[in-house]
Amino acid sequence: MGDDRVKNEAMEIMGLFQLLPRLVVFDLDYTLWPFYCECRSKREMPKLYPQAKGILSAFKDKGVDIAIASRSPTPDIANTFLEKLGIKSWFVAQEIFSSWTHKTDHFQRINRRTSIPYNEMLFFDDEDRNIDAVSKMGVTSILVGNGVNLGALRQGLSEFSKNHSSSVKSKQGKEKSWKKSSSSETEDQ
Repeated sequence: MGDDRVKNEAMEIMGLFQLLPRLVVFDLDYTLWPFYCECRSKREMPKLYPQAKGILSAFKDKGVDIAIASRSPTPDIANTFLEKLGIKSWFVAQEIFSSWTHKTDHFQRINRRTSIPYNEMLFFDDEDRNIDAVSKMGVTSILVGNGVNLGALRQGLSEFSKNHSSSVKSKQGKEKSWKKSSSSETEDQ
């Protein structure tokens, strides 16, 4: 399946959802590409997972910002690979650095840079510990097995939609109870 076919299918999947995330964040190693960049040389020509570029392109065309959160000890190699793949300029934030935290530092920096709330973000990664840590921040987080693909995209948008509608209902419930308590206070006076 070529990049254009993947992109078209990704656009169709996105069209099924009333609400899309404002920002989609991707890990690099074993999420966008099938290797650890610290095990590679800048001279190599990297390859993305087969459906990754089409999915990235679809988000870009839909006006959804994309970003990178990678705990790579070799950001120079990662950046060289993004440049060689012709996608470096697509990302509104690129947090690529080694960290002892499970991507929480990366997301705090992305949040400061973009001002997008965590609950309006979707994240794809191949490590459970990163998914768990970032989920606790309020980000809809999806574990990928063999890189980002159309199945992961559908799952991510579905989870995001569920999480967002439940947070809106929760917020509306709090507003209703606040209105009831403030109206009953005025009635008591």
